[in-house]
Parts: sequence; C-alpha cells; structure tokens
Amino acid sequence: MEERKQKEVEYYDVQAENLLKEASHKKQKGDFEGFDPLVLGSFKFFYRLLEDNCKGKKVLDYGCGNGIHSVFPLKAGAEKLVGIDLSEKSLEVARDRAKSEKVGDRIEFLKMDCEKLEFPNNYFDVILDGGTFSSLDLNRVYPELVRVLKPEGLLIGIETFGHNPIANLKRKINKITGRRTNWAESHIFQQKDLKVAKDYFNKIEVRYFHIVSFIFFPFLSLPGGKLLLKLFEKIDSFLFLFPSLRKYAFKVVFIFRDPKKQ
Repeated sequence: MEERKQKEVEYYDVQAENLLKEASHKKQKGDFEGFDPLVLGSFKFFYRLLEDNCKGKKVLDYGCGNGIHSVFPLKAGAEKLVGIDLSEKSLEVARDRAKSEKVGDRIEFLKMDCEKLEFPNNYFDVILDGGTFSSLDLNRVYPELVRVLKPEGLLIGIETFGHNPIANLKRKINKITGRRTNWAESHIFQQKDLKVAKDYFNKIEVRYFHIVSFIFFPFLSLPGGKLLLKLFEKIDSFLFLFPSLRKYAFKVVFIFRDPKKQ
C-alpha cells in the first residue's frame, strides 16, 4: 500500500478505535467528533438529494468511513447499499451502526481501495460521496467512478471547499496538532477539481454553503447556537448571489450526471 494511503488508514483506524471503546457509539448520530451534520443546511440539502434519487436504486457509499451516511439511502427507499473503505476499524463501527438501525441485511461493507474499485462496469445507479475526496488522488478517482456508474447513473457528493483563508488556516493548525493528515490538508476539494469533473461528466450541478456561518460550528451546543446558525446561513444565501464569493464556501454539494463512457 502506498505510504499516503497507509497514513490515512492509520489516522482513521485510531479515530474508530477510540469510538469503539465508547459504549454509546451505536447511538452516535455524528462522525468521530460527535458532530451531527444534519443541523447544517449543506447536509440537509445533501440528504434531500439522496432522498430524491435513491429509491429503488443500488447505491455505493464511496469511502463510507464509520457509516455516518450509509443508513439514510436505505431509509429513503434504496434497494441495496454497498459501503467501501480501507479502514477496517471504521468499517467495524459502520457495521455496528447498521445493525443498530436494523438495516444490516441490506448493507454490505467491504474493505476496498476507492482508487481501485473491484466492481464490474456499469454496476451502480448512485454513488454518494460524503467527503472522501480529500483523502484520495482524484486523477484516479474520476475514471473509476465513471466506470462503475450506469450510463444514467449519478454521483451525489458533499465536500469541504478549499479556498476560504480562515478555514485553510484552521486546517493547517489541525495538521500540526495531528487532527488531519498531511495529504488531506493539502488536497481539499477546489474549483479546479470541479473543472476536471467536466471531463468525466456531461452535467455538473453545484450548490455552495457556509461562507460565514461555519465560524459558528464550534458553538452549536451552546444556548442559541442553532438559531445563530440559521441566521448566518441566511446571510450566506445572500452572499452567494455574488458569483465571485462562491469559491469561499466552506462546503459544496454537487450532482454529477451523465458519465462520459469510453
């Protein structure tokens, strides 16, 4: 395994191992840091897209991690979901989560390299990306996604965006303190990656979120924190009316349609 991948796996194995030691991990709604993403407008929109497009479909949770997004497509009517990740400890958490939600019989979790998918061509109707791209080499990712998607298939994703200087400073601090890997910090999704996606998909739709509201994320558990978030998300919506400001979003949600088959 390449060194960069090994470091990513080691990082997420440690996070998952810590979570597995906690008796409450099966009930946890959020990711390793205990954060519930559904309080954010970006994730609410992401989940609406999944709900609208997953019914009766075969879905791939691409880089599923601890399975934070794996259950929802099934509750939204997906026929089956396959989750893949290289972190075995994360997959263990994901399997426990699926069992606790009583959907374990319709989910299959596999240890697999996202850059070398072991599925046949034209296999999935929908691929969901819940923030995996920063851990990967997108030059290897896009061709594989196109290969395993059906001609009418689509990719639904949410990614952290890499142009906001305040957010980028925080990422550098996280790297220094060991809360992010070197690769992930330096490969946050950017506009250039959206442009490259046009080489692989005929239709690209993007929505931008959290140009100022992300500053309040650490305070959501405080009294009035969620109300402040809603207020500043409204300010975000106004600011995003100006195209020049969209690159400074903290999150982007996208749908890539009509994969370009070779």
